[in-house]
Amino acid sequence: MISEQQRQAFQTLAQELEGIDTAIYAECGKDPLEPIIGLGNPKVRVGFFGRDPGRDEILRGMPFIGAGGQKVRNTCYEYLYSKPMPDFEASVAVGKHFFWANTVPYKPLGNKAWSMRVKKQFQPLVAELLVNWRGSDVITLGREAFLWFGIHQSRETRQALESFWAREDRFSACIEVPLVLADGHRRTLRLHPLPHPSPLNATWYRRFPGLLKARLQQLNLHLDNVRLAEAATATE
Repeated sequence: MISEQQRQAFQTLAQELEGIDTAIYAECGKDPLEPIIGLGNPKVRVGFFGRDPGRDEILRGMPFIGAGGQKVRNTCYEYLYSKPMPDFEASVAVGKHFFWANTVPYKPLGNKAWSMRVKKQFQPLVAELLVNWRGSDVITLGREAFLWFGIHQSRETRQALESFWAREDRFSACIEVPLVLADGHRRTLRLHPLPHPSPLNATWYRRFPGLLKARLQQLNLHLDNVRLAEAATATE
């Protein structure tokens, strides 16, 4: 789905980026300028939006494949197929039913979140990917990923996101937000926030599978409707 022009745009911007964990890229034999963008079929209904890739993502060249990503993929597999996920290959295969993207497609030093300045720099490129995707329902993972949807948007949108995140029911309710590009092109997306699935997130890690399954049930997602019908694609 990503064009060569988009790929080169990410690489050009990354040349000026300080804080890429170049040691991990070298250890994995990977180019630190190559963005880790999984995307998937543009006609899938549901997307996942996270913070940034880690070591396993760099090694494999795909997002959401490390410990936290496996938590997501395992839960999706169990929900869709009603049985435990058998192996790593199955975790890769189930990913084809979803759209995948991050705030910044490069691994930061120390696995610390990228600064707001960096996220603002990459926002136009990532937003373009999201606008070109046909689906409308995005499951965001963690506060950083959720509040990203306010970057370069209106003050009203930013305030709505902050207020929503403060709600006790934020992991079961959803919110519609506009995503507007610099050229005026826009989409309305429905965000379904969840906590970050990292094993370090002790407060929510064990509850995460149940919360994600509840989200998939709310979306009435099944193997026969993971893709959008041509007439049902959501554009504005």
